[in-house]
Amino acid sequence: MCLLTWQLQLGMASALETLCGQAFGAKEYSMMGVYLQRSWIVLCSTAICLLPLFFFTGPILRLLGQDGNIAQVAEIISIWSIPILFAFIASFTTQMFLQAQSKNVIIAFLAAISIAIHVFLSWLLTIQFKFGITGAMISTILAYWVTNIGQLIFITCGWCPDTWSGFSFLAFKDLWPVVKLSLSSGVMLW
Repeated sequence: MCLLTWQLQLGMASALETLCGQAFGAKEYSMMGVYLQRSWIVLCSTAICLLPLFFFTGPILRLLGQDGNIAQVAEIISIWSIPILFAFIASFTTQMFLQAQSKNVIIAFLAAISIAIHVFLSWLLTIQFKFGITGAMISTILAYWVTNIGQLIFITCGWCPDTWSGFSFLAFKDLWPVVKLSLSSGVMLW
C-alpha cells in the first residue's frame, strides 16, 4: 500500500515539473514558487486523504485474508511510513522545482549527505541498538527529512531569489487546474 501511495505522489508531483518547466521557459520565474506552494497544498491534501490506509493497514490486510504475523509487521511499517509519506511531498516537489532551474548540484550534494546519514543510522539503530524494523524506519525518516530540510532552506533562504519570493496567498487561487493536472499525472504513473 505504501508503494502505491508513493507512486501516486510522485506522479502528482510530476505535474509540478511540467508547470515549473513552462514557467521557467516563459521567464515567469515568480510563478514557480507559487506552483511549488500549490503543489504542496494539493499533495498534502491527498496525503491526508490517504492516511486511513496507513492507520488501518493491519485490519485491511487481515480482512483480505493475510496471515496475522505479516499483517502485524505491515501495520508497524505502515504507521512508521506516515512521516515518509509527508517527506516525499517535500522531496519530490523541491527536487522538481530545483531541477527546472538546473540547480542539480544541491540535490546531489544533499542526497550524498542523506545516504551517509541513512547508512550510519541504519547501522546504529538496527545493529548496535537492535531496534529492528523500528530502527530502520527511524533512520529512513531522518535521512529523508535531512535532505528535505536542506532543500527547503536552499529554496527559502535566498538561493532562489528569482523563483521564490516567499509564501503567497496566490497559492490558494486557481487550485482546481493543478488538482486536475496532478491527479491525471498521478494516475498515469500509477
